Amino acid sequence: MKQIQMLDLKLEYEYMKKDIDSALARCLEHQKWIFGPEVRELEEALAAYLGVKHCIGVSSGTEALVLSLRALAIKTKGAEYFDRTDEIVTTPFTFTATGDAILRSGATPVFVDIDPETYNIDVNAVREYLGSSSGRVKGIIPVHLYGQSCRMDAIMDLAGKHDLFVVEDIAQAFGGGWQGRKLGSIGTTGCFSFFPSKNLGGFGDGGMISCNDEELDSLLRMLLKHGGRDKYNVDHIGYNARLDTLQAAIVLAKFKYIDEFNERRRKVAALYDKGLQGLDGLVLPVADPLPDVHHVYHQYTVRAKKRSNVQAYLKDKGIATMVYYPFPLHKMKVFEGRMKMHGDLRHSELAASEVFSLPVEPLQSVEDTEAIVTALRGFNK
Repeated sequence: MKQIQMLDLKLEYEYMKKDIDSALARCLEHQKWIFGPEVRELEEALAAYLGVKHCIGVSSGTEALVLSLRALAIKTKGAEYFDRTDEIVTTPFTFTATGDAILRSGATPVFVDIDPETYNIDVNAVREYLGSSSGRVKGIIPVHLYGQSCRMDAIMDLAGKHDLFVVEDIAQAFGGGWQGRKLGSIGTTGCFSFFPSKNLGGFGDGGMISCNDEELDSLLRMLLKHGGRDKYNVDHIGYNARLDTLQAAIVLAKFKYIDEFNERRRKVAALYDKGLQGLDGLVLPVADPLPDVHHVYHQYTVRAKKRSNVQAYLKDKGIATMVYYPFPLHKMKVFEGRMKMHGDLRHSELAASEVFSLPVEPLQSVEDTEAIVTALRGFNK
């Protein structure tokens, strides 16, 4: 029986083998493994693509979030860290790194609920909390979940009214857009992950921060290399969080294909949309209907009340599925006594109990996609 994987990285490698092998060979020739030329080349290429002044390569998407918040603490407070009275609003329906980065920056995460259709942060819930927060909130972290943009116009409007920073978490949405602007060019900073499974991924961990602020650019470049311009005479409490030359070279080679691969993902999603429409008990993802909003389908996420039954059925058919994410952050032990909640977060909890993602590999064949649709329709009979 044929197995349909969530993601076939071997297939992707074969597709771009010439470019990747050439990039690796270049690194073997120059042997500049730390801050080699590919790091700066990638930073410049992504800055041009996103339409920002600066991109700063870092060791992971998680560290991109942590360094952004640390740099913002230094810039806005003149302190190495925020303190527990400082609040940062975000969604509980995301990977733990988003909330964990807030804790690591010294601040308190405030979890507000999601929009039950897009799974992204509910702007109305953010607005409600800001109306009662008495100036404690310092910033917002919107997470562009599954490849779909949050409503950035409304978020930036709220940030402007309340003098807040906005750190975009774009780990799942490289290449996505909001009304004519690339994600990562809208907030104060943008945080990207190059984890191998991402739309633009390396062969290990890696990340990038985007910004338009000269001071933040300077601070970030210090923080990622132990906190100073001179590693033997540092200014801040820093990290060893640089992007490896080897990962930069691989991501730079794969960057050539990002728009093509995102479009391929959209085509797979369109086949799902058409083939699964109207199935009883299966809720399909809702793409934002506004113009110039580009969903890049890092995941094609559906939901079902009988999730475990559907997943078991598909597994028997050789079809992989995954749940992102089974536990909302406010239910995790790490956040106990270290967080605030606005409301009951019922939409986040319900989504966590019902969502699961189907394969949306950019090189996935029409035949495989149709086989998945057929299998789901068979379960529904």
